[in-house]
Amino acid sequence: MQGMKCKSANVHHLFNDSFNKSDMKTAASTLSSSGVTIIDEISPHFWEGPTAFDTWLKAYAAFEKAEGITDDMYKMGMPTRVVVGSDRGYVALPVVETFNQKGVAMREAAHMVFTLQKETSGWLITGFTWAGATPKPAAGAAK
Repeated sequence: MQGMKCKSANVHHLFNDSFNKSDMKTAASTLSSSGVTIIDEISPHFWEGPTAFDTWLKAYAAFEKAEGITDDMYKMGMPTRVVVGSDRGYVALPVVETFNQKGVAMREAAHMVFTLQKETSGWLITGFTWAGATPKPAAGAAK
C-alpha cells in the first residue's frame, strides 16, 4: 500500500511543478483523459469535463489580469490525508501561494484536494479543489 501511495501522490507534484513553470502542456498531461472537475475561488467556481482545464485556465488568466496578479508560485506541503484504493485515490494537502498584486508581495494559505484514478498510463488527476483563505501581504511587504 505504501508504494501505491507514493506513486499516486507523485502526479499532483508534477502538476504543481509544471504549473509553476508555466508548462501547461505537462500540467495537462497529468489530467484524466476523460476530463476533470475543478472547484476554485475564482468565478464561476466550477468546471467539469474534457475542456475543464482549458476553460479554467482562461478564467484564471482573466482573474489575474483583473486583479493585477503576477509572479504567482505554489508550494505544496506534506499531505494531511492520502487514501488510495486499487484504482482511485484522494490526496489532501496544505498549499501556500505567493504572488505580487499591484506591486505588493502577497501570500495565501490554502488546502488543495486532488482526486486520482489509475489509468493505463498511470495515476492521473480526475479533480482538484482550492480552498484558500483571504490573501494577506507577505511578511515584510509594504502595506
